Amino acid sequence: MDENGVLRTQLLELLRGGHAHMSFDDAVEGFPEDRINEHPPGVPYTPWHLLEHLRIAQWDILEFIRNPDHVSPTWPAGYWPSAEVKAGTADWQATLAGFRADHLALEGIVEDPATALTQTLPHAPGYNVLREILVVSDHNAYHIGEFAILRQVMHTWPPDHAD
Repeated sequence: MDENGVLRTQLLELLRGGHAHMSFDDAVEGFPEDRINEHPPGVPYTPWHLLEHLRIAQWDILEFIRNPDHVSPTWPAGYWPSAEVKAGTADWQATLAGFRADHLALEGIVEDPATALTQTLPHAPGYNVLREILVVSDHNAYHIGEFAILRQVMHTWPPDHAD
């Protein structure tokens, strides 16, 4: 495998989780939907708020890569649902599906041999796909780990879950 192929493989592994990071699907699997709007002790947001933040941030980076006319949400308000918003089951499912769909699109960008990973994005001097994939992977890993800790605090892991 050439150097470019090795880089793509490593980026895909980073995006997908595993090794040192829990995957998104492992973190959310079996989360009780009747608890998505609970505020864990000392936390100003709910599990759904956190996952919706992850979805929005990942979507923003995806659109930044592929759409030169994309305008990012205002920071920080545009990256989090309002604190008073409660999600229903359909909202929860839409958040999970949206995250997964955008994640697959990012993987597709990395897998595409036509993607010049280190070439400057024409609409964003100083930025390239490699940088954006590293940013989204880092952000996802951070908040997926946070979600896993929220599950521990909330006692929402199944009894057979290995700590």
